[in-house]
Amino acid sequence: MVSVFGTMAADVLHVGLGVPYTLSTPFFMVTLAAVFALWYRGEGTLSIHSIHTRRREAFYWAAVLATFALGTAAGDLTATIGFGFLGSAVLYAAAIAVPAVAHRWGGLNAVAAFWAVYVITRPLGASVADWMAVGHGRGGLDLGLGPVTLSWTVAILGFVGYLDASRKDIRHEVTP
Repeated sequence: MVSVFGTMAADVLHVGLGVPYTLSTPFFMVTLAAVFALWYRGEGTLSIHSIHTRRREAFYWAAVLATFALGTAAGDLTATIGFGFLGSAVLYAAAIAVPAVAHRWGGLNAVAAFWAVYVITRPLGASVADWMAVGHGRGGLDLGLGPVTLSWTVAILGFVGYLDASRKDIRHEVTP
């Protein structure tokens, strides 16, 4: 539902109101920055591990919704200014590596790295899905929306099931 909201918010501005992606993308950036600023000023943290109150949860969901709207607009922006769907996917795949590397080797705060990567996952995923689904005439693989949606759903559920069963995603701290 969150991705549907993000797509609708971006599309209402672009398709419904005629706002170009070059304006809607910065608008959603400012919106997300405002959510983060208000959240941090009011709560002193943006960590998802500290969401223990309704107020923090409300800030979290506001950030998630703004992230999905931003990601939709940003993905559509890069796809329409010459990158295409595949080029956009490559761009966002490279972009997602920046905060990951900055956290691992550059000292970027874990919370900042998380949110940076989280924001980039939306346009990355949308660009890959669009590239796979749309027709050859639009630069895609022409696999169709239904098969792409079904295959990604199965893959994601399979991966989540694997992690749940294997517990590979759980850190086991060793205490001396």
